[in-house]
Amino acid sequence: MKKQQAGILSIDVGGSHVKADVLDAKGKSLAERVRVPTPRPCPPDVLVSLVKEMVTGLPPFDRISIGFPGVICRGKVMTAVNLGNDVWVGYPLERALGQALGDHPAKLINDADMQGFGLIKGKGLEFVVTLGTGMGTGLFLDGELMPHMELAHHPLKNGKTYEQLLGNAAYEDAGKKKWNKRLHKALCMMNRLLNPDHIYLGGGNADYVDPDCLPENVSVGDNKAGIVGGAALWRNEPKARAPVSSRKAAKKTARKTARKR
Repeated sequence: MKKQQAGILSIDVGGSHVKADVLDAKGKSLAERVRVPTPRPCPPDVLVSLVKEMVTGLPPFDRISIGFPGVICRGKVMTAVNLGNDVWVGYPLERALGQALGDHPAKLINDADMQGFGLIKGKGLEFVVTLGTGMGTGLFLDGELMPHMELAHHPLKNGKTYEQLLGNAAYEDAGKKKWNKRLHKALCMMNRLLNPDHIYLGGGNADYVDPDCLPENVSVGDNKAGIVGGAALWRNEPKARAPVSSRKAAKKTARKTARKR
């Protein structure tokens, strides 16, 4: 019987919840997703310990994908507005979780970018907007992730940013009707700015979106995409080579076999 390949551990860190699941190479879940509230406060050591506890009952994995709500640069967190920014700046979360979870290779990207991989079709210019505790965005061209834009923290109206007008606090303060009007204005602005072929909405607060307030090229996606997108981070990876010692041993065995023949 062929040995089953270990899966991909996909971790979706959000301002309100942290989710984890193990996926196959196509993004299919191999277990029941684990979901727990995000601790408050949530410094790096608390998050790493929490994730270690979350994955104890999950199937085997040998690669790790992490979506994080902030700007990411070379495996390090550069901003984490909704998790206590200062303690996170410069933190090597990619390396820390890889080591803490069994010394497996890990990849860390912005959470909206990872969710985007689970939503896009891979054709043309596609834009992803996540609506939750905060707001995130991801831009893709023919399935390829473009350099990350933190559009959420750019001004939209009267000096207030997209996130200040569309984040969860804004939804609770303004109410559904007014929030949807703001969303429509923001989406029209994004269309003028980027001219995307399609815009996908994700995140927990996408459930509050009024379909009648959406431009024609906008649709609401499945919130599970934040986890599913983790599989895409490893699709173009070359197969790992065996350690040098193992390759040498294999060659030595092959030579012995040849001599016996």
